[in-house]
Amino acid sequence: MGGGGGSNPGPVSCGSWIRRPENVNLALIGRSRRPDSSPSVLEIFSFDPKITSLSASPLTEFVFEECDGDLVSVAVHPSGDEIVCSTTQGGCKLFELCGQELNVKLLMKELPPLNNVGSQNCLAFSVDGSKLATGGVNGHLRILEWPNLRPILDEPSAHKSVRDMDFSLDSEFLASTSSDGSARVWKTDDGVPITTLTRSADEKIELCRFSKDGTKPFLFCTVQRGEKAVTAVWDISNWKRIGYKRLLRKPACVMSISRDGKYLALGSKDGDVCVAEVKKMEVSHMSKRLHLGTSIKTLEFCPSERVVLTGSVEWGALVTKLNVPADWKEWQIYLLLVSLFAASAVVFYIFYENSDSFWQFPLGRDQPARPRFDSFVGDSQYADDPFGPVDM
Repeated sequence: MGGGGGSNPGPVSCGSWIRRPENVNLALIGRSRRPDSSPSVLEIFSFDPKITSLSASPLTEFVFEECDGDLVSVAVHPSGDEIVCSTTQGGCKLFELCGQELNVKLLMKELPPLNNVGSQNCLAFSVDGSKLATGGVNGHLRILEWPNLRPILDEPSAHKSVRDMDFSLDSEFLASTSSDGSARVWKTDDGVPITTLTRSADEKIELCRFSKDGTKPFLFCTVQRGEKAVTAVWDISNWKRIGYKRLLRKPACVMSISRDGKYLALGSKDGDVCVAEVKKMEVSHMSKRLHLGTSIKTLEFCPSERVVLTGSVEWGALVTKLNVPADWKEWQIYLLLVSLFAASAVVFYIFYENSDSFWQFPLGRDQPARPRFDSFVGDSQYADDPFGPVDM
């Protein structure tokens, strides 16, 4: 397991990364009410990539009213400026993140269409930031345009209870799973259902994530079949199931995919985390007992580092550096290009300096003197072929 650091202890019910315009990554942590009657709170921590650690105290926080209940889910807009969260009793709330760099604060704003919608198990913004999806405990699924909040889909009976959901990379599709093991796919421009994923009678589709690397049009889903847990893959060009892999080898409770689509992560109900390389569908990092004996509530990849944010009710929030091959930094790519250019220039110069070596072989005893190369210049007979006509 890679080294890591956490925030102050306390039950974590949800969380996410916030990518700010200043290329600063912040950690958003949602804590539910505690046994000592402390209210739910939304906190933002700074993150230090050099030591893989969150700040000891939050940069800012928002304390909820007791009547709002517990925090359930949270979603951060791709711009990093807006946050939507759901509570068990207070519906959904919208926050604007004001300020720059580490001097930030949370400003609550009105979110009329979602004020009294009940508890939402899932919240998600589309990759392009133009849509917001909400999945209710009661099975009600909504897709709204953002930021005008015009309803695109409003389906009260989409599922028995929404379990998980995810937007595709092009924001064209939304996949959603149900507590009864079914999974559906929707068109996001008009809210029309496209398909229900096929499964056998004894299978339950639980979690879902679309591929995000821009080359592989896949949908990854965790599938539970009795005691056997697998990660199955659907081809989104025809919505056919094409295979599966046993990655975590135990039931998963949370799933995430990295921003660049290279890695897929699964968190277990007893605190384990595994990370697989999507290209090979093989486990490249495993953190055993990261949240010992408790279900992982939050699992999110850092937008710019090979680090994951995890959270649980028992162990709070942790950041963990992944033991995977390091990515090329932008300056390293530029250095490589400059080096290749310089090497090409040197090779060209050496070739140019020695390009007439053919004429510098030693003469034989009876070999006539070689002609001068410049004697051919201007001679129409050899203008196109300096070696003259060939006698066939």
